[in-house]
Amino acid sequence: MHRRHVLIGGASLFALTGCATAGAMTAGGSPSAMAADVAVARAVLPQQTPQAELLKVWTGPYGGVPPWDRVTAPRLRAALLEGIDLQRAEIAAIADNPAPATFANTLVALQMAGEPIGRAYAIYGVVTSNIGSDDYNEVDTELSPVLSAAGDEITFNPKLFQRVRAVADGAAAAGLTAEQTRIATRARDNFVRNGAALDAAGKAELGRINTALSSAFTSFGQMVVADENTWILIPDEAGVAGLPDSNKAAAAAAARDRNLQGWAIVNTRSSVDPFLSFADDRALREQVWRKFVNRGDNGDANDTNATIAEIVKLRDQRAKLLGFRNHAEWRMQDTMAKTPAAAFGLMNRVWAPAKARVAEEVADMKAIAGFDIEPWDYLYFAEKVRKDKYDLDQNELKPYFELNNVRAGSFYMAERLYGFTFEKLAPGTVPVFHPDVTVYQVRDHGRPVGLYYTDDFNRPGKRSGAWMTTYRSHSTYDGDKNVLASNNNNFNKAAPGVPVLISLDDAETMFHEFGHALHAFSSAVTYPALDDVPRDFVEYPSQVHEHWVLTRPILDGFMKHVETGQPMPQSLVDKIEAAATFNQGYATVSYLSSALVDMDLHTQATPPTDIDAFERDSLARYGMPKEIVMRHRLPQFNHLFTSDAYSAGYYSYLWSETMDADTWAYFEESGDVFNPDIATRYKTIILSEGNTTDRGEAYRRFRGRDPDVAALLKVRGFPTS
Repeated sequence: MHRRHVLIGGASLFALTGCATAGAMTAGGSPSAMAADVAVARAVLPQQTPQAELLKVWTGPYGGVPPWDRVTAPRLRAALLEGIDLQRAEIAAIADNPAPATFANTLVALQMAGEPIGRAYAIYGVVTSNIGSDDYNEVDTELSPVLSAAGDEITFNPKLFQRVRAVADGAAAAGLTAEQTRIATRARDNFVRNGAALDAAGKAELGRINTALSSAFTSFGQMVVADENTWILIPDEAGVAGLPDSNKAAAAAAARDRNLQGWAIVNTRSSVDPFLSFADDRALREQVWRKFVNRGDNGDANDTNATIAEIVKLRDQRAKLLGFRNHAEWRMQDTMAKTPAAAFGLMNRVWAPAKARVAEEVADMKAIAGFDIEPWDYLYFAEKVRKDKYDLDQNELKPYFELNNVRAGSFYMAERLYGFTFEKLAPGTVPVFHPDVTVYQVRDHGRPVGLYYTDDFNRPGKRSGAWMTTYRSHSTYDGDKNVLASNNNNFNKAAPGVPVLISLDDAETMFHEFGHALHAFSSAVTYPALDDVPRDFVEYPSQVHEHWVLTRPILDGFMKHVETGQPMPQSLVDKIEAAATFNQGYATVSYLSSALVDMDLHTQATPPTDIDAFERDSLARYGMPKEIVMRHRLPQFNHLFTSDAYSAGYYSYLWSETMDADTWAYFEESGDVFNPDIATRYKTIILSEGNTTDRGEAYRRFRGRDPDVAALLKVRGFPTS
């Protein structure tokens, strides 16, 4: 759930995450006072009529929708370039305003500035992530540094910064509300963090660094996608022995799509993990594993090591220019953890018991295998142990997780917990960017709140993984804006008429990404400036929703066997629950090793130049079990190197899990995991408020105390003492 973030508008100086929500309609005082502020802000901005088609106000039903049917690479390029010019004129009008700075003529006007380019940028994010064709990649390569420079131009504008600082420093004297004060002070602090207080030479140097980083981010992402657009062809059926029929069919379809005979294991996790889990041919497992874990690390045109070295060098230069010892200290200023030490503290508390569990898991597997376990053996023999210990075969589960049924189950969860309903629109009702996309109208207790787009299947050019994004976020300060949100997956498409069966892990991922969407649809935000939440909070509302997949009402109503139509029997659910903490050593170590190396990399006094050597040495310092590889090795770690978003921040999933595990315990302890009172409070306090108040304080209002890390350890099956 991440995308590249470039400062393209005044509001973007505040909102650097795209899937959070915010607060109640008290920010500007009375509605009439807020309307007066909007009128003042509108009067400041020049009246301009965009010429580029993709800058124009979205038209059509549902509050206007993106014109996907008219998007081309040349049109997008033209829109972004014109949008920069339009925004430059708006920023100049705000900065050069001779009237004293006020919340209305500066902060509200800043949030309005850049609306046309914001529309183009929403399209830009989708076509570079979901399509990734050569023509869009060329636009991305050309314009990402241009957009970065345009963002710096806003941040480095001294008159603009003086006005923002004047509003923030004078908030009490001006009688600003609590939310207005929070907007102003966060804006001032973000300007400072991004270099607004530097002298001219410092700004020039920071601009150079940011532009170089933007180009490097684009290059990194494109190289990883290129390595993922490769495959291993297996010509004989013996090579896919052991694979479930659904995975065999997907591999055969992948081969046909590439005009090949046999079975193609595409170099993406959705194809590789099932092969490593079930394929009997050990030599082929090793071949597939090596190709996958060496994405970006093959010494060829797509090798990312030099790009990573350049990124970490530039990040280090930027941090020191801004007065911080390292990138992690700079990046964590606006997080819940606040410091690398706090993040390390949580990670280290979990790391030791996780490694101990891995040793137990390896011993169990070796007893069955009769030889030392290698990384390409781990998932395969884990399934053998699962069957031996719990009489549970993952292939027993897949017939219960048909893609459309899983989505219907997630909709049931959303309605029962929060009152949301989802109605599928007929094809052609609104434009889509690919025929695979399905669109739903979303209502909150009957009130229309937006559209939900789904893009479920992998294809060449589309980046791997699963993520959520918003094309439009909610706000009310200038009219009630509805939400356009999307979930994006990379499942293997089945042959026509054949159901798409996914794993339990995939089903939980769908509920996870859907949780991000529910966060957006729950928004009660007034101002978009408070539409972000800290990086180490943003995964909390998504992760907690994974727990509902195996609740009895969803299993009985939706997770029905694709052939018999019968719900999952309780005996099978009991096996799943008995095995709930099975293989948690592997799951925790593969994730946490990536988070530890991320933080280790970004707290070095001197940035490393040999990235492979650093990764190897870092893992050795942490005592990484030799049987496991990082979930994301550095050469393919998109979270870290396609933007700054998750850099020195991959720990965020664990930080968020502390809250999500504690929240799930709250529901369970109530005796009803759909407890309506808890659900209402969760929606009101956690999902709807965005960043209108401190998120740690919000959690305490919801739960009555700080989160208890023991709940996280319990969920993972580790000792709590």
